Amino acid sequence: MPDLELLVIGGGPGGYVAAIRAAQRGLSVGLVEKERPGGVCLNWGCIPTKAMLRSAEIYQTMTAAADFGIHADNVRFDFAVVRQRKDGIVKGLTDGVAGLLKANGVTVIEGHARFTGPTTVEVYEAGPSPVFEGGPRYAAAPTGTRVREISARDIIVATGSTPARLPIPGVDLPGVINSDGAFGLAEVPCRLVVVGGSAVGAEWASLFASFGSEVTVVELQDRLVPLEDKEIGVALGRSFGKRGITVLTGSTVESIAQADSGLRVTVGGPKARDLDADIVLIGVGRRPNTADLGLDVAGIDTDARGFIPVDEQLRTGVEHVYAIGDVTGKALLAHVASHQGLTAADVIAGHPAHIDYNVIPAATFTHPEIASVGLTEDAARAAGHEVLTAKFPFAALGRSQTFGDTEGFLKIVAGAKHREVLGVHIIGPSASDLIAEGALAISLEATLDELADTIHAHPTLGEIGMEAALVGLGLPVHVAPRKR
Repeated sequence: MPDLELLVIGGGPGGYVAAIRAAQRGLSVGLVEKERPGGVCLNWGCIPTKAMLRSAEIYQTMTAAADFGIHADNVRFDFAVVRQRKDGIVKGLTDGVAGLLKANGVTVIEGHARFTGPTTVEVYEAGPSPVFEGGPRYAAAPTGTRVREISARDIIVATGSTPARLPIPGVDLPGVINSDGAFGLAEVPCRLVVVGGSAVGAEWASLFASFGSEVTVVELQDRLVPLEDKEIGVALGRSFGKRGITVLTGSTVESIAQADSGLRVTVGGPKARDLDADIVLIGVGRRPNTADLGLDVAGIDTDARGFIPVDEQLRTGVEHVYAIGDVTGKALLAHVASHQGLTAADVIAGHPAHIDYNVIPAATFTHPEIASVGLTEDAARAAGHEVLTAKFPFAALGRSQTFGDTEGFLKIVAGAKHREVLGVHIIGPSASDLIAEGALAISLEATLDELADTIHAHPTLGEIGMEAALVGLGLPVHVAPRKR
């Protein structure tokens, strides 16, 4: 008899959710985790960055308070308190996850798991790594001290990912950090160079610019957030420029070197130049945490990048072994990992389930915010769709005017014949909250007519989807009609 019906390796947003769902389905469940529960998202990603971004947002609002008729003197920020607030939020949430695991009867085993067979693992103590600029973390490799051996009927691998190390000369120099290391900065850097203008890099650039850093973003592609619709990336670049952030697109970092004052960053490409920096933040690329797991011993294959291939029910090529989250390489997003966790747990418990990756909302918490779901305009055309597009600006919304944030727009990509919603793309206030309607519209195969006919509360930011649908139908009310 196995020790457990299910063992989950990794306690991130995929792993802990899978463990809880499986326990709710009546399975005996164990979870192996070498750090605090919650994974990268709660400890080093989604939550702590959003806590700090909220502080930056309030600081920006306070410095512009006179525009709202509010006068405040000597407005300043205390970065140490910003970090303390972040730490308090993280602790509260990770403690909450630990409590939920206990309440659902999940056995939590501290340590690092390594396969000894398809459904057996050895758990070792996780040794602390040397302190680096991001603060103390745990080594990927286990120590030589074995804690216990565990067998299970089924196993889920949910070990997540870590920032990738780019092959740039000088990347190991002091002052060169990744997204984890940014949390360890005791003060706001005067001069910051961010390598990579996708979601991670763009968020850090936005945050430190709000706190007064002189920020330069170096991006290989021709625009920021290149996975987003082209118009969104162009709009974010324009917004960053207005805020004083230098954006070098179509450019690469060729080397990083020590200089008399900080670091010297050599940028190649059509915008070639040397940049002086106090901190260089590598904000691009992640690699799966599949090393030192003994996957080969279990017969679990990985692809050329180290990710574990899975089917729509999260099965690997080895019977009774599943994988979820970043290690699958499907979509490196916390909410996708959680949904994969629910699906895998249900399948293991004998309930029919599968995951559909066609409707995955994404959000980037820059200022202005970005959110999207479905096909971009270029992707829709490349897929063979005849499309129509419709945009509505936040500046034309009454609620946006009263809110004092009118930058940006919502764009709908729809089929030209049936007017079905294929994609929704937003840049502007509360974009991350507004995208839910777009995801639901695509899931339900809604049309522009149905969006336009749905009564939306007024005055709200949520009206923007209805207003954009009216534009797409050629019946705009609150913006001038497009010339034919």
